[in-house]
Amino acid sequence: MCGIFGVVGASSLAESDLHCLIEHAQQRGMDSSGLMRHDGSHYRVARADFGVMRLWKRQGRPSGPVMFGHSRLVTNGQADNQPVVRDDVCVFHNGIIVNVDELWPFSKEPRRLLIDTEIIAALTLQSLKDGASVEELPEKILAVCQGVVACALVLPKQGKLCLFSNNGSLYLGQKDGVQVFASESYPLEKMHCTDVRQVRDAVFIDIPVSGAPVAVSDQASVRPALIPALGSVASEERMLEYPAYRLRRCSKCLLPESMPFIRFDADGVCNYCYNYKPRNKPKPKDELLALLEPYRRTEGAECIVPFSGGRDSCYGLHLIVNELKMRPITYTYDWGMVTDLGRRNVSRMSASLGVENIIVAADIEKKRRNIAMNLKAWLKAPHLGMISVLTAGDKHFFKHVETIKKQTGVSLNLWGVNPLEVTHFKAGFLGVPPYFEEERVYSHGLMKQLRYQRLRFRAMLKSPGYFNRSLWDTLSGEYYRSFTKKSDYFHLFDYWRWDEKQVDATLDQYHWEKAPDTSTTWRIGDGTAAFYNYVYYTVAGFTEHDTFRSNQIREGDLTREEALEMVKEENRPRYPNIKWYLDTLGMDFKEVISVVNRIPRLVNV
Repeated sequence: MCGIFGVVGASSLAESDLHCLIEHAQQRGMDSSGLMRHDGSHYRVARADFGVMRLWKRQGRPSGPVMFGHSRLVTNGQADNQPVVRDDVCVFHNGIIVNVDELWPFSKEPRRLLIDTEIIAALTLQSLKDGASVEELPEKILAVCQGVVACALVLPKQGKLCLFSNNGSLYLGQKDGVQVFASESYPLEKMHCTDVRQVRDAVFIDIPVSGAPVAVSDQASVRPALIPALGSVASEERMLEYPAYRLRRCSKCLLPESMPFIRFDADGVCNYCYNYKPRNKPKPKDELLALLEPYRRTEGAECIVPFSGGRDSCYGLHLIVNELKMRPITYTYDWGMVTDLGRRNVSRMSASLGVENIIVAADIEKKRRNIAMNLKAWLKAPHLGMISVLTAGDKHFFKHVETIKKQTGVSLNLWGVNPLEVTHFKAGFLGVPPYFEEERVYSHGLMKQLRYQRLRFRAMLKSPGYFNRSLWDTLSGEYYRSFTKKSDYFHLFDYWRWDEKQVDATLDQYHWEKAPDTSTTWRIGDGTAAFYNYVYYTVAGFTEHDTFRSNQIREGDLTREEALEMVKEENRPRYPNIKWYLDTLGMDFKEVISVVNRIPRLVNV
């Protein structure tokens, strides 16, 4: 999950063009980087665990004919930066190979690194030893690797560069006889390259032959672990409480007496049930097909699909490709709280469906510092209505949708937002009454937002630590979510009935990965959900699972008895996920959970 790029004929290219390539690659991730050059006699690789723009400035303009680069969003093997160099085979890889652990036992080459990309180098070396030609390598690699493989394979001894991709996240163009490749078409078009094409079938380009060993240098900086191990400490896990609360619940749904603004009638039915309007009643598909017709093209991408790797966006992508017969580009915004499980599912689905995936990565260290500052402020004055500030950093997702539209020239957005994911209680705990007429999962409108911000400001005054340098990031993200105009923007499940059993059965066909610490398939790629749901349950006796299952009851998809059994399991604390969350923020697990466990309860045990 990163950006790769390269130039054959680098010394002939203007510095502004090189800058364009490098800058755009960094948009996809800046956790680590790598550059490879030929200095006239040797190939040299420089790798660093900081951004590629910084590395390029240190290295200076290439004087030789080639330059290849990589800007990485770290997924696994944090200490193993790209390019992976093994016996002078150099691999620049965008994607995640999801079956890498299954492949190594069959390899004659020993594993030396944690990074999944190393298997490509091992497969290359073994194939060459077995007598395969360079032209056979891409097919052999793609035949066994599952997940996205968009690759620049550099073979100095053979004097060849091999470009290949199984999902189309690789483009090649020319400028004044210079060959240029990148993970996206946009930087090539911005450079005014000609003959820009998507690389799906392998491309082979001659580069200088060199029998000398590739010289490798690594540069490191001191920083926190971006990918903490999913460790387990028994004493920590025992701290997580799961009391059986004595709650009065609605006689029709599951909502408890601790739900903000809830009222019960004489029969025990709540006002949320009385005011509920069915959301899972789709319009005719013919209407959607008619809306999509003007966006269809004879070639190239036709729509952008916001893509988290979660259950609903993955199912939505399946429908778009297989049912609507459209050619999408998926867009993923990684703000530092997407787990590796979520990233693997992005890779798995993109490769299976042959769909290009564009990533916009935030400055992950900065985003996590922001969350940590706000969590520390929250812990000094715990308030259920302020939990949402911990997830405010992901709202720039909406800003970058517009960025991707401009860069790709594709205007149509197709969203796979679950119509039943309505959580009135999150703002309700702040004092905002439910708006039962809301048609969308996200709340819009100036007056509603002003009221919400006013109530939140009052809560922030109780803990001045909220007034920190993350405030602008929070407010600007909410602006893009709630106030910017959304155009060419349709929701699949306005026209397609959302059926949980059908969704799960379909995703099983793609070997979609589930979480080991919960039975639910909802929000399992979200690093924040386990923590905030633990807080909600501990203090109020319910979580977003209760509200979701209640909506399914009202839709007639579940009986109340079935839903009650489900939430008993789904509301259990997810220790591994909570541990991962707090470790990524550099927060002490025992200190944080001790504060949460001491918050006065809204319900009785």
